[in-house]
Amino acid sequence: MATIFNALPGIEVPVSGIKHHLAGMWSDTAASGGAAPPAKDAKATQVNLVLHLGLPTTVDDALAQFAVVEKFSQQYPSRIVVLCPLAGPEAEGVTDMRAKIFGQCYLGKNKNDARCVEFVILSYPLSTRSFIESQVSICLSTDLPLYYWAHRFAANAKLADYRYLLGRARRVLIDSSIAPADAKLYPLPRPEVLRDLVYSRLLPVRQSLGQFLAGYEPGQLVEKLTTVTVTHGDDLAAEARVLSGWLQRRLAACGAAQIEFAQPAAEAGRLGVEFGYDAKGKHFRWQGELKTGHAHFACNFGGGETKLSASFGLLAPERALSEAMFF
Repeated sequence: MATIFNALPGIEVPVSGIKHHLAGMWSDTAASGGAAPPAKDAKATQVNLVLHLGLPTTVDDALAQFAVVEKFSQQYPSRIVVLCPLAGPEAEGVTDMRAKIFGQCYLGKNKNDARCVEFVILSYPLSTRSFIESQVSICLSTDLPLYYWAHRFAANAKLADYRYLLGRARRVLIDSSIAPADAKLYPLPRPEVLRDLVYSRLLPVRQSLGQFLAGYEPGQLVEKLTTVTVTHGDDLAAEARVLSGWLQRRLAACGAAQIEFAQPAAEAGRLGVEFGYDAKGKHFRWQGELKTGHAHFACNFGGGETKLSASFGLLAPERALSEAMFF
C-alpha cells in the first residue's frame, strides 16, 4: 500500500501540520493566478468523504477510485480523506503515519463559481489503526456531513476498528460486487445508513423497468406469475443479483407470492428480465446490452402484444456515488 500512497497525487506534509498546509496550498494557488476558493468562503466545501482503501486494493484500482471522487467533487465541492492502510512486508519497520495534501478547483461560468476539492491522503501501518480515526476527525471540515466509503475490504471484521466512522457517517457505502458476501449483514451502529453502489448504478435500469410496468395494473402483472428469470453476463452478476432483489420487493408490493427466481448466465454485457406465467400467451421480456446501449421490451398482459425499444446503461461511477450518498 506504500506504493499507493506514492502513486496518488499530492505534496507530502507533516501529519501534525495538515490544516496549516491546506490553507497555505490555496493561498499559494491564488497568488500564482490559479483557481482557488475565495478567502473565508464557507461554501467552498459542502461534504466530507472518507475513501477507505482496503488492503486488496491495487495501485491501478486506487487511482481509478481517486479519479471517481475527483469527478464527483466537480459537482459537490468536498473535503476527501483517503486512507491507505499498510500491512505485510510494506509495513515492516513503519511506525508512523504519513500525509499528503492535494487540491483542485474547477471554474464554472464565472470566477465566483469555483468548485473545489481538497484531498488529505493518509498512509498508516495497522499498528496505529486505533489512532487513525482521531487523525481523520482533525482532517475533516467541521459542521459538514460525513460520508464513509469502505472500498474493497477483504472481510467484515476489518471494519470493527472504525466504529467512529461507521457511527458518525450519514451514509456508509459499499460495492457489493467486490465486498465480502455477508457485507450487508455487518452489525453497523445504524444499519439504515448502508448504501450499495451496485444498486445505485442500476438506477437507469430500475427507472426504465418501473416506468414501463407502471403502465399496467398491479394485478395484471402478478396474476398467474410463477417465475422471474434475470439473465446476465459474468460481468453483470452483481447487478443481476441486486436487480432480482429489487424485482422481488416490487412484485411482492403488487401482491405476488411464491415466485421462483433464477439467474442464468448470458453473454457478457447483457442483462435481461423475463416473467413466466401459467397463462397461455401472457409474457413479459426485457433485454439490455451495454455494447449497443439499447434495450427492448416485449409483453402481452392480455391486451395484445406490445414492443418497445429503449436506452440501456448503468450510471457512471461518480454519478452512482452521488446517488448512493444523497438519495
